[in-house]
Amino acid sequence: MWWQKEIQLNAKQRGFHLVTEEILQQLPELSLIDIGLVNIFIQHTSASLTVNENADYTVREDFERFFNKAVPENEPYFKHTYEGSDDMPAHLKSSLLGASLTIPVTKGRLNLGTWQGIYLCEHRNYGGKRRLIITLQGELAD
Repeated sequence: MWWQKEIQLNAKQRGFHLVTEEILQQLPELSLIDIGLVNIFIQHTSASLTVNENADYTVREDFERFFNKAVPENEPYFKHTYEGSDDMPAHLKSSLLGASLTIPVTKGRLNLGTWQGIYLCEHRNYGGKRRLIITLQGELAD
């Protein structure tokens, strides 16, 4: 079985946000799959997705600090600046982290590790709502 839908995440401030539950609330079809895969694709070039620590919020704060240091704003060599000083760094951060995730599905649940969660990595100061395309494939549960 293949299935696809678009969902939307609420606007978030700049930073790294756990969105696992927000995604699952909009994905009741997941419970129908016994074994399969879900692909989550973000339709934006200034935000990204990743899987990492879901227990300690300081990990997300450290992510933000690291990426701001690795890809600083207001660099004199940036030419793409007409959308603001955070725009070009947001594109670079998005490319470094990636636009999609593929996660195994087992018995109607995401088969993430004990301490893993899905992050929305919001790289813009005012990114707005973010659209995700969810593609689910797998064998239906009996």
